[in-house]
Amino acid sequence: MPAFVLGTALAATLMRHTRSAMLGVLKSDYIRTARAKGLSERIVLIKHALRNALVPIVTVTSLIFGELLAGAVLTEQIFTIPGFGKLVVDAVFNRDYAVVQGIVLCTGVAFIFMNLLADVAQRILNPRMRDK
Repeated sequence: MPAFVLGTALAATLMRHTRSAMLGVLKSDYIRTARAKGLSERIVLIKHALRNALVPIVTVTSLIFGELLAGAVLTEQIFTIPGFGKLVVDAVFNRDYAVVQGIVLCTGVAFIFMNLLADVAQRILNPRMRDK
């Protein structure tokens, strides 16, 4: 149940962005050219459209990671699951500043690392960024 609660809203956001990116890419000239060459619809969608639509989706996914961490705090409190979120709430109520600082530091490092991974993935996915 906690995974369902955390994942439902985030999955809806990701699906909405994926749909929007795919609709934008499918109107491009190179998609029309790929279809005119006689490629199957599956190849056109996966190799041409999805690969180019993944660039904004990767960015949104890295930002959703922050929402996932914030949602974990609330979800762990509601379902009384011992975890990172419950630890930070208990530390705040107990005024344990060292633990709060450690959690904020770990969360910040994790978020920066996810953004770094998103930048690397964008460089891999987008051939126009490889030259720069």
